[in-house]
Amino acid sequence: MFPDSTILVNNVKKAIATARNNNVPVLYIVVGFRNGAPEIGNNNKTFAAAKERFASVNMDEFMTVAPALGRLPDELVISKRRVSAFTGSDLEVILRAKGIQHIVLTGVATSGVVLSTVREAADKDYMITVLADCCADGDEEVHHVLTTKVFPRQADVLDVANWK
Repeated sequence: MFPDSTILVNNVKKAIATARNNNVPVLYIVVGFRNGAPEIGNNNKTFAAAKERFASVNMDEFMTVAPALGRLPDELVISKRRVSAFTGSDLEVILRAKGIQHIVLTGVATSGVVLSTVREAADKDYMITVLADCCADGDEEVHHVLTTKVFPRQADVLDVANWK
């Protein structure tokens, strides 16, 4: 999605290593649909335009975690059906089962997935940390505004080097 995602991937790998070293569970959230994408309605501007393309995609392959992140077999992969990590997924059930009340977010895109997840997590009373240099957006200015002006109202915003 980005011309050079190497820096982002390396930063996320650092965050994963920090989490593992501190016994923080690592959960991966992927978006995906059933064959034919019956979950996508015509009113959904985000996904409707791509519904036809999704119909021919192998969803098992589409919903895999990037191998570069080095997912361990015991780390859960959670499927979602919408932009927020909570909507159309069992993320909240898993967080409750594990007693997790503080989430640390990374992701693409800052103006989509991360923004939607921050807002919903805040409404659900989670404590939130966003790792700004582990997020990316197609519009760098939007990423900057979100991570410096919007997210701090509901989350702690740090760089991976400052998250311990």
